[in-house]
Amino acid sequence: MATEYSLPIVLEKIYENQLALEAAIMELTLLAERQGFADAGVNARSALDLIGENAGFIKQGLARLRKMEK
Repeated sequence: MATEYSLPIVLEKIYENQLALEAAIMELTLLAERQGFADAGVNARSALDLIGENAGFIKQGLARLRKMEK
């Protein structure tokens, strides 16, 4: 049984924060692009791509940690 502050739970919370930040960055990216800041949009989309690439890796790691904890 996982404790309140076990590694998998803490990492899950960090992952949830990452998803929230990703959503916020996307909203700001769309706003910047609509206002004509194309370069800022390109840069933000590059950051969003990296966040997306890492999301699967993080989820797999969390799944393995949970499995080991059982």
